[in-house]
Amino acid sequence: MFEDLNAFAVIVEQSSLNKASKLLNLSQPALSRKIAKLEEELGVNLFDRRGKRLEITSTGRFVYTFALEQRQRQLRFLQKLSQHKNEAQSMLTLGASLTTLQTTLPTLVEAFMSKHPQTELKLLTGKTHEIVAFVRDKKADAGIVGSAIHEAGLRCIPLFDDHLELVVPIGHELTVKTGTASMKDLQGLPMIIFSKGTWYRSLTDDLFQRSGIMPDIRMEIDSFEAIVRLLPTCKASALLPKSYLRSELLRDNGLTALYLPDLKETRRTTSLIYSETTDLGPTARRWISETRASFAGYRMV
Repeated sequence: MFEDLNAFAVIVEQSSLNKASKLLNLSQPALSRKIAKLEEELGVNLFDRRGKRLEITSTGRFVYTFALEQRQRQLRFLQKLSQHKNEAQSMLTLGASLTTLQTTLPTLVEAFMSKHPQTELKLLTGKTHEIVAFVRDKKADAGIVGSAIHEAGLRCIPLFDDHLELVVPIGHELTVKTGTASMKDLQGLPMIIFSKGTWYRSLTDDLFQRSGIMPDIRMEIDSFEAIVRLLPTCKASALLPKSYLRSELLRDNGLTALYLPDLKETRRTTSLIYSETTDLGPTARRWISETRASFAGYRMV
């Protein structure tokens, strides 16, 4: 009916069936049938036929007013729909495990937002299995996690390999030691380590146990930033992921990273995950494409 109401309004506005048919890209017989159908559905006469002339009836004027209201409502609806579609297309919901939130994600987000400043970003954080659930349940468009994921319906793209490095204040006794430092040097060494329940804590506990090492644990913290800022003050050391240890970070905090061959055993793969079955929007597709491109051919070991 709404299409026929619009055709009726055009006839009234053009004061001519011929002009209206051209404007609507319809033949005159087809347009006449539309008006006849509308009159039948409404049970009223919209026009008085006087030869080839059409004169709108008083009821027709009432219907014309209603047709204009419907046209305006439809226009507002289409405008709102277009706005909603544009907003939905520029929305990006990401999931990040606690580790990648502090290491990999900030740089990726900064690069993406500088190219696409109109994007509205939403971030969901949690443990790796929670991020997997967010992506699987379509609560997040994509996720960055510190491990390889094997789950039906999800695509897992390895971005780079990472491992722990020993970080100490500049001037620490290990920095002037002759030869390469080893795990034995961690025996009794004052250290700040990750809180219990974190993946890196499990990793370091296993590493210490296998190496027969018992460091002097001074603090347990789950924030990389807090650990870095406390190391010089506490004159302690820490095992931190290489991906986090940017040269300016070490320099600004008076720290240095030492190479321990045994720490290569702590290698971990950071991955991008997204659904294979979800019809991703253009913003999500751009994020995935640009994230993959930024790590193309790059493997940190």
